[in-house]
Amino acid sequence: MLYRYRRLLFIIFFFIFFFLHFLDKNLEAYVQQHSDQEPELLQQLARETHLKVLQPRMLSGAYQGRLLALVAKLIAPKRVLEIGTYTGYSALCMAEGLPPNGRIDTIDIDEELTDIQRRYFEASGYRNQIFQHLGNAADVIPTLKGDFDLVFIDADKEQYPQYFDLIIDRLQTGGLIIADNVLWSGKVVTKATDEATETLQLFNKKVMEDTRVETVLLPVRDGLTLLRKI
Repeated sequence: MLYRYRRLLFIIFFFIFFFLHFLDKNLEAYVQQHSDQEPELLQQLARETHLKVLQPRMLSGAYQGRLLALVAKLIAPKRVLEIGTYTGYSALCMAEGLPPNGRIDTIDIDEELTDIQRRYFEASGYRNQIFQHLGNAADVIPTLKGDFDLVFIDADKEQYPQYFDLIIDRLQTGGLIIADNVLWSGKVVTKATDEATETLQLFNKKVMEDTRVETVLLPVRDGLTLLRKI
């Protein structure tokens, strides 16, 4: 019963966000006004990120953040892996779905962001469930013990195929990988002129052809791929 429920929600997500991609700005604003709003702490984090941190566009944002929170609540993951913490916004969204014994391991290579991450993790109710790791994700992941129920990839695009290879065998059956920025501002449908675009094109093809996962690419913001392990 739970399996069918999750599959139905998976299909609903696809059609909802497919059509939202083609809405005009007024309808898009209406949709956001009639979706749950981000908690106050996340509003504060978003404001501080835009004021003090380079490339604030990398922030997941309210709409995508509510989607991440909802997915996490549906899965109730005991183990979450996040590749690319940035300022901690998406980790806090996914933490909303953690059971009491759940944990998030989140990895980022930028040491300058650790303070803002820590401050907001401590201000939330999830400080004891979120574990920060500083370093190259390709080096950190092999040091982490256990398998994962949910993985969110939002780091250097040139390493997406490697990250997938590192985690797929450690993903629980029925577990979910979410990969961000897979449309890369639309450049994935053009002839690649840079390494990031070429790698994302290869990644999108790679996961689509992998028989170990069910794949749906959602046109949410810059593209989200949902991969469910069979």
